[in-house]
Formats: sequence, structure tokens, C-alpha cells
Amino acid sequence: MSVYIIAEAGVNHNGSLELAKKLVDIAKKCGADAVKFQTFKAEESTGVKADKAEYQKKNDTIEETQLDMLKKVELPFTDFTILKQYCEELGIDFISTPDGQQSLKCLVDMNVSTIKIGSTEVTNYPFLKQIAQSRKKIILSTGMSTLGEVEKAVDVLLENGAQDINLMHCTTDYPTNVEDVNLRAMVTLRNAFHLPVGYSDHTLEFEAAVAAVAMGAVIIEKHITIDREMKGPDHKASMPPKEFAEYVRHIRNTEKLLGDGNKKPTAKEKVMMQQVRRSILSSRELEAGTILTEDMFCLKRPGIGIGPEFLPVLLGRKLKRNVEKEEPITWQDV
Repeated sequence: MSVYIIAEAGVNHNGSLELAKKLVDIAKKCGADAVKFQTFKAEESTGVKADKAEYQKKNDTIEETQLDMLKKVELPFTDFTILKQYCEELGIDFISTPDGQQSLKCLVDMNVSTIKIGSTEVTNYPFLKQIAQSRKKIILSTGMSTLGEVEKAVDVLLENGAQDINLMHCTTDYPTNVEDVNLRAMVTLRNAFHLPVGYSDHTLEFEAAVAAVAMGAVIIEKHITIDREMKGPDHKASMPPKEFAEYVRHIRNTEKLLGDGNKKPTAKEKVMMQQVRRSILSSRELEAGTILTEDMFCLKRPGIGIGPEFLPVLLGRKLKRNVEKEEPITWQDV
């Protein structure tokens, strides 16, 4: 099964439906399987006194509360219906992360197939219960969480009807330093819960995704942007179109490198075998009727005759025809 690549548009539309559609275009053109947004009402999720997160202050230096910042990048619910239809027209999956009961109801009413749960909700058990009861496929991000917290979250989801859960390892830092990625934790999640796992990548390069795929990730998520220099909290930790296209290419090439796991010659190797492997050749001219002995053979290229491993089988057999020196011996000759 091919790795499922999610282009995380998030709030990088800056509150503009037109820019949101451009992000869908970018995701599709770059080869992503899905584009993901964040559906929310700022006042439902964030209090008036909530300060901006440290990365938000660093990436967007405007002095304002988190609520004020979120209001600027909020899309009306009706826009998500438009975006979902636009995705369907382009042939790319639409996914979104709800940030409260209203946004969850909006997505359920839109009949989305998948609900992405952000890392901020791992301990929000009432909300997890509601999401599970929607009976949608779930992708749960686990940033900032301990293994015990993930276990409790998974239990709540399963106890309330969730049947299709995927876990995403991530580090909630934008951008994430390579020493903080800890990809082995993704393997720990898979071994602990026996669920499909993926990686939500907040680094600025390609290596983490390549390594995650090599370690068994079935989903990769990455933020995209039209331009890193745009104003907003997430642009600087996102990939512009050209880089994201390369990102997807690296993942697909990694899949090809991994192969199917069966140890067997490729079609080109089968041709090469005849050119570079050895076979059993006559060491001198031999006449028909000769009883074959080991001193009558040499093991040389090309590999079009009987393989050296069958030498003991030939010993004592009678030759059917005259054979020239260094001519390959075939099974039809004995």
C-alpha cells in the first residue's frame, strides 16, 4: 500500500477562500493524496486571555492575543463545503481538523470520511468521545503526549465506537529541530497499540519523512504554503510548492527503494545473470558417449549453461553429442 501523503494547508490561507483553493491546487499538482485544513470558531476554542504560543510569536511578530490571531485566519463553515467540493472536482481527498463541537458538527454534516484530531486534544476526553461517536475514520496526532496519555486517548476512542484509528507521531514545535524528532517513538506507538502509524513532519527538510517511511509510516503529513514570507503563524515552518513537490518525490522514491521485501532477481538481473554468472563448460573437446568426470569441466562465464551447483549431478553421466572446448554443457547434452 502506498504511503498516504497529506498536505497540511492548515490556516495558511490567512482567512481567504481564494488562497485556500490555491493551496488545494498546489497539493494536487505536487502529488499529495489529501489536503487538510483546520475548521474552527476561534471563540469556541480559545479564551480572551490566551497568549500566543512561543513559535507563533517567533513566526508572526505582531503583538496580539491568540484569539485575535485565530480570528484573522478563520474561515466561515460554508467555505469548507466549497473547499470539499473543489477537492472532489480535482480528485484529491479533503480532510480537516475540528477545534470544537461546532466545527465537528460542521464536518460530520458535510459527510467527511476522515477526522484529524490535533495533538492539543489528546487529553480532551469529552471531545474525543464525541469524535468517536461520529464513526468516522480517525487520524490522531500525538505531539506533546506521553505513551500513557496516548493509551488513554485510544481507549476513549475505542470505548465510544471508533473503529478505524491511525496514530501520528509528531513533535509540536514549528519548525522542529532534527534532534527532537525521535522517530523511534513512532515505532513504539505501533508496537504498543498495534495500529497503523504515521509521522506529522514539522522539520524543514526531507530526511525525517524518508526515514519515517523506511521505518513503516503509512501516513506522512507536511505543512504547505504559497510563500514562507507571508504573514501568519505557520508559514515559516511550511514548504512552498517547489520544495513540497520534491518532498513528495523523495517519499515516492523511498517507497520504490523499499520494494516488496521478496528476495528475488529483477528482470534486468536475470539478463545480467547470463552475462556474469558462471556455468559448466567443457575443459577440452569431448566426444559423444564420453562418461563425464570432474576433470572434463571448467567453471567460467557465460552463465547460459548448467550452473556450478549442479556439477555433482553431471558426474558419471554419458555425453550425447560432441562438445567443443569451453562450450557450455546443457541438460539436453547428457
